[in-house]
Amino acid sequence: MAVVQFMVSLDLSVVNVGLPEIAAGLGFSAVGLTWVIHAYALTFGGLLLLGGKAADRYGRRRVLLLGLGLFGLASLVGGFAQEPGHLIAARAAQGIGAAALAPAALALLTTTFPAGKARVRAFGIWSATNAAGGALGVLIGGLLTEYAGWRWVMFVNVPMAACALALVWRGVAGGPPPARGSRPDVLGAVLATAGVTLLVFGVVRTGQYPWTSPVTVTTLAVAVALLAAFVHVERTTARDPLIRLGLFANRSVAGANAYNLLAGAAMASAFYFVSLHLQRVLETGPALTGLMFVPLALGVIAGSVLAVKLGYRLPPRTLLITGGLLTATGMAWFGLISPDGAFVTDVLGPSIVAGVGFGLCLGPVVSIGTAGVAHHETGTASGLLNSSRQIGASLGLAALGTAAQHRTGQTVTPETLNDGYALGLTLSAGLLVAAVLIALTVLRRAGPPSWAEQTDDRSTGTPAVARRKDAPA
Repeated sequence: MAVVQFMVSLDLSVVNVGLPEIAAGLGFSAVGLTWVIHAYALTFGGLLLLGGKAADRYGRRRVLLLGLGLFGLASLVGGFAQEPGHLIAARAAQGIGAAALAPAALALLTTTFPAGKARVRAFGIWSATNAAGGALGVLIGGLLTEYAGWRWVMFVNVPMAACALALVWRGVAGGPPPARGSRPDVLGAVLATAGVTLLVFGVVRTGQYPWTSPVTVTTLAVAVALLAAFVHVERTTARDPLIRLGLFANRSVAGANAYNLLAGAAMASAFYFVSLHLQRVLETGPALTGLMFVPLALGVIAGSVLAVKLGYRLPPRTLLITGGLLTATGMAWFGLISPDGAFVTDVLGPSIVAGVGFGLCLGPVVSIGTAGVAHHETGTASGLLNSSRQIGASLGLAALGTAAQHRTGQTVTPETLNDGYALGLTLSAGLLVAAVLIALTVLRRAGPPSWAEQTDDRSTGTPAVARRKDAPA
């Protein structure tokens, strides 16, 4: 599961450093280039709930193997792309494969390690490899782009997918027979994905059509209508709903997903802005840019390891708040970048602070978001967490990227680009502050005191919480 998550996480960031070369090689416009990221994030995020439901219904191992096969094949096809549409289609297919394999992998992890110290260690390893994939993806992407060509940021996934397929085939048991209910709600998945895609499309095009223009207003109105139709379908469908809306009555699930959405929006935008700042403002090459992301990668891994150690003594909610504040501090520090700056003065310090803070959040948010969820809904809950992060990443990049573009203006110079990127990074810090406020107000203070104190309620098959001696009745 760690190898699978590393691959999925790496693919979210490996293309970032290669974007300028991809634009030159295939003829992308400035706005069209963002769809290399959006195409993956939207299909990934929009179909994750369907992927989680399919994993619960048809078997997690089976869905995981199918997802890995599609992911590897799409990566191979994308590497041979000859025009922008080919690459965007391949990235969308990658997202579909990831939407199948990610919730199946996380559900297998959740059910294999239901409680106690083993759960803390398992989620610590998972969050560390998740963080390493996202952060090291920039380094790998930079090295591949400069020394092998941008096509290898797609080809690199093929051997990893093949390796993961072999590991899953040999190392993951088939598990009990999957639940056989009514058919999954495909219509709901289509409505959700179409609604979010149109919402992002409308926001991205505000650089061309103002917010008050008929085009933008109509686009956003149709997006809202599609999302409202999705909610209606989930409430009334005779099929197995994509997500049981009552799941959000669980404050842990609701709070963790809201937190995850905002954190995903902030971090995806930050990766994008810092990568472009290094290359387009400080004129750093792709390989050196990737190398400059290593402190951020190491910070995230260190934060994930620290979260495991602190997880034996502190509630997950405390780790979310502390990690969110640290990450917000790092983003605000990033917002002070200068066109005359340097890596040591503008990038190194905030990379370490933001990396450690983000690493502290990764494991606890998953633990909270799947706590108290019935066994047959763990795939859905896992898919929901991944979905909130990916949808947040796409919406955040669309909104903050548009704001940065407006700040840059029509005259593109290192100074104006720096002003736009600085604004985007400062807004990322604001999103993380909002995430911390959600953790403070929505998540229960008397929730799970620590990961290690979670026990398995054998009578229901769902996690329960062992009360501390000093806890109030």
